[in-house]
Amino acid sequence: MKHKIYLLSLLILIPIASMAQLVSGTVFETIESKKSPVPGVNVHWSGSQIGTTTDAQGKFQLFKPDTYSQLVFSFVGYKSDTVSIPGAAAGLEIMLIPGQELAEVRIVQRNPGAHIDRLAPIQTEKITYAELCKAACCNLAESFTTNASVDAYYSNAVTGARQIRLLGLDGIYVQLLTENIPTMRGVASSYGLSFFPGPWMEGIMISKGTASVKNGYESIAGQINVEYLKPNTADKLLLNLFLSNAGRKEGNLATSVKFNDHLSTAVLAHFSDDQQKEDHNGDSFLDEPLYRQYNVLNRWYFSNENIRMHAGVRLLKEDRYSGQMDFDQTQPRDVEHPYGIGINTKRVEGFLKLGYVFNNELNSSFGSINSLSYHDQQSFYGIRNYSGKQFNYYLNLMYQTDIVNSKHTLVSGFSFNLDNYDESLDSLVSGRDERVPGVYSEYSFKPSEHFNVLAGMRLDYHNLYGLMFTPRIHARFDIEGHTHFRLSAGKGYRSPMVIAENNHFLANSRRIILEPSLRQEEAWNFGLNITHYVPIGIQPLAISGEVYRTSFLEQVIVDLDSSVDEVRFSNLDGKSFSNNYQVELTGQFIRGLETKVAFRYTDVRYTFQGDLIEKPLISRYKGLFVASYQTPLKKWQFDLTCQFNGPGRIPSTAANGEMHSMPDSFDAYTIINSQITKYFRTWDLYLGVENLTDFRQMHGVIAGDQPFGDHFDSSLIWGPLHGRKIYVGFRYRIEREEEE
Repeated sequence: MKHKIYLLSLLILIPIASMAQLVSGTVFETIESKKSPVPGVNVHWSGSQIGTTTDAQGKFQLFKPDTYSQLVFSFVGYKSDTVSIPGAAAGLEIMLIPGQELAEVRIVQRNPGAHIDRLAPIQTEKITYAELCKAACCNLAESFTTNASVDAYYSNAVTGARQIRLLGLDGIYVQLLTENIPTMRGVASSYGLSFFPGPWMEGIMISKGTASVKNGYESIAGQINVEYLKPNTADKLLLNLFLSNAGRKEGNLATSVKFNDHLSTAVLAHFSDDQQKEDHNGDSFLDEPLYRQYNVLNRWYFSNENIRMHAGVRLLKEDRYSGQMDFDQTQPRDVEHPYGIGINTKRVEGFLKLGYVFNNELNSSFGSINSLSYHDQQSFYGIRNYSGKQFNYYLNLMYQTDIVNSKHTLVSGFSFNLDNYDESLDSLVSGRDERVPGVYSEYSFKPSEHFNVLAGMRLDYHNLYGLMFTPRIHARFDIEGHTHFRLSAGKGYRSPMVIAENNHFLANSRRIILEPSLRQEEAWNFGLNITHYVPIGIQPLAISGEVYRTSFLEQVIVDLDSSVDEVRFSNLDGKSFSNNYQVELTGQFIRGLETKVAFRYTDVRYTFQGDLIEKPLISRYKGLFVASYQTPLKKWQFDLTCQFNGPGRIPSTAANGEMHSMPDSFDAYTIINSQITKYFRTWDLYLGVENLTDFRQMHGVIAGDQPFGDHFDSSLIWGPLHGRKIYVGFRYRIEREEEE
């Protein structure tokens, strides 16, 4: 407790500021003689690496250094525009003119749902609010339906726990960030994806491979950074209501108040509920859990010529219940009554981000990030009880400056992460403290718009695992703006918390076996990406190909093969790797019709009893087709998504006997989603269908009629657990301009 009080004091006392002249505005295009905002436009100071991109409403905001006065706006299919900015400016309106220049690499045209940051050396795809609106995006787990790189899957048939997979690796190897703050780690990782309401999101940034060293040493497969609506740019009011025939009800409210040019605040509120019992596959267990969630975020923004600050507090409460259809929470939990699961979660977060920009020729700046969180999960799985509590404090101090000129930039900093865990499983009580101070430095070399290199390293000291050295390098170059190459190589580490991150395994009869002295995970990641743009159609056709390899030096292996009665966690003894190959084509051949076609092949293997075997429950390949058509003047929008998922391996269950066994593999299957949206001036109506063909994994639970017996198992999940869903939604907004 002393540490917590000290750190809370540190959070309050650390100064933060941001000094420079602020420039803000909106970028428009002309459609049918009407102005329409353009998201994803690249905005940067000419001759520098200082820049940003416009948000979903076409808005941008950045500081003006003394040494630069020419602001460049660039976007694929439009002529670049350069505007002279002598000092601070607000309310700028920039009108892009159609042209043939390849400036910003967009995957879509009107209100783009996804685009690639052309100037970034790290392969980064930005998913905007427009893309999230193409499907029933109720939370982060449901935000990647139209994305070829990220998969969302159920980790268990009865708890409703969902995870993500990137480059063939589970979500624990993907660093999850909220506006560059690490989040939902450890105890929160099993169910944390459902704690990110979709309507709150301004956008999502997906970086593949080891990312920047500034955010830590943990991103082995990549980073996913969620950006929420900002108080200074969000609409005055946004209301989103959702209802599905499966009983799911959601309400989201986002309201912002701009007190003056310097101070603004926003309140984001979420409520969701599902109390409808369904068992379509006849295994006596609920197809999806019953739950109720309350989620509130209050955030503040302050800025003037000398200060810039982001701060916020978030509260969350969720009650989730599942199990057999006849389970009653009021009855005793014993083998004489139906099997039940209860997961009660409470979470509180607070953050403070500050920065100071020196008013000099080298564009030097200082910033800090402070965050606190407390996560409390009280749960039961049948007659087993699990309690997990985690306190986290995170600090990141950062100094950035040009060296000689803007072609050379250096970022150096200090970070500190504290995790305090208190866990109990039945009568076994355990605790763990992790303290990791670290220093890092990252050098950027950008001699021209066509070439840049980002090289970084960090040195951290873990109180349990000792020193960690993390080198990473990224390079980007292009040929006449039409063909882009990106290369990356880097190292990452991860500290395993086996029970906290895998408590969904408690919902079966398998015994959990932990090898003594599990080591810290360690891996190298290497990547190559090539993207070529062909001037065909309304927007250039983008053709991209990539290959990534992740090689583990140390890994905790989740072993479901040794015995049908056990799940073993052991140290890697041999090789373990993931190879990921992906090709993707995106374009717009007919005005208003966006299309995406992608194919990905994944090969994930690890050493088991001396042999390299395929990791189970992963599709070997994935095909994706996405079509989105928006009528002129944005009256209607029609979206269609088809996912073609390949076959994979299932751990052998033959030892259970014929009655309680599964095949050793699963076949390829297809999932189709569609949605229709009708736009009005200030509100939208949308109607959609998920899993149009009603495909589902029919035998997700083994021995469901004997949940307290020896063969009960709900962990062998490879496909969707719910059938066809029909949903309807409503969005209403009051834009900020209407009040100003």
